[in-house]
Amino acid sequence: MEALRRDMWQGLNAQDKEAWMRKLIRRLPDGMVYEGLETFERFGQRMETGVFTEDGLRFVFVPGDQVTLGWDRWQHGMNEETSADLHETVSEYGVEDVDSFLASQMSPVREVNIAPMLVECELISLGWIEVSEEEAHAQEDPDFPSALEQFKQSDIREYELHQQFRLIRQGEDEVRILWFNEGIELEDVVREEAGTGFGLLTEDEWEYIYGGGCRTLFPWGDSFNYTMRLKHFGSLEGVDEIVDGSAEPDASLVKAKDDRPYDLELPNFFGVQFAGDPYKYELTLDSAGEVMPKGGDGGSLICGGTGPLVGFLPAAAVYYRDVNASELDWEDLMDAMYYRRVVRLTDIHE
Repeated sequence: MEALRRDMWQGLNAQDKEAWMRKLIRRLPDGMVYEGLETFERFGQRMETGVFTEDGLRFVFVPGDQVTLGWDRWQHGMNEETSADLHETVSEYGVEDVDSFLASQMSPVREVNIAPMLVECELISLGWIEVSEEEAHAQEDPDFPSALEQFKQSDIREYELHQQFRLIRQGEDEVRILWFNEGIELEDVVREEAGTGFGLLTEDEWEYIYGGGCRTLFPWGDSFNYTMRLKHFGSLEGVDEIVDGSAEPDASLVKAKDDRPYDLELPNFFGVQFAGDPYKYELTLDSAGEVMPKGGDGGSLICGGTGPLVGFLPAAAVYYRDVNASELDWEDLMDAMYYRRVVRLTDIHE
């Protein structure tokens, strides 16, 4: 079991890592296949780890660790550009003490033990399901046929009709169709996943996987990265406007400004991908088993015209916690909620 802690795992050679990964197969849900070792590197952290698949979906092995999570002070401090941007933005909302403002938006500092686990690389939408074009037409939605035809004839990247359907361009000729799935109960999802051997991440696990135990505001440091390409803003170098300025930019036609992927959606040093979008929530569970949304605030800050730094705090800051989470109406936000599956690996012996 000690070998599956992060410091010990990093010291193992590839042959020993392979042996451990193959030993895990006996403890995993049916259908899980070991694919081999792969190395991921980002934000100055690097990890060689095992990759598994289940019905074509990727999982990575994340070693356990004892880490400090939460944020209440700077590790190194902001650079001048970030500091000036942050102070100018929050001062417009009557905030004078920037450090206290940030600390109030973050989870409390705490020491935690993280167990080793397998973590799903990509998110699963709670409210959207992918359908074929034939299945979509069978829904007999009067808005769908014309919207699909117009989308195919255009050069736009994505179109959504709120809580009805979503069209996403995949390559030059393929269109992915997502249909809104009403009537989903989160409790049912948790129970069904548990029945097949999977769980949902806790808030502690989410923060560890996102930041790797870093003590900085962002996983890359205390200063904002203004070279990133962000959803709703595009490339920050010279492009500082939200695509259409509406409360729900995903509900508009979004033109790509360049072909680069959005930086916050790229796999991190564990090989895990995050939404990178403050309008979206990743569902986790707190210490009491209650839902704790991470990675977003429903777009509250970005809709206020705060710009990329403050607007993307919910999606970029490692320890951001939505202070309004207890007041959220989950039924209204079903189209913005996502989760990922996890298999915790405890009591594993040599």
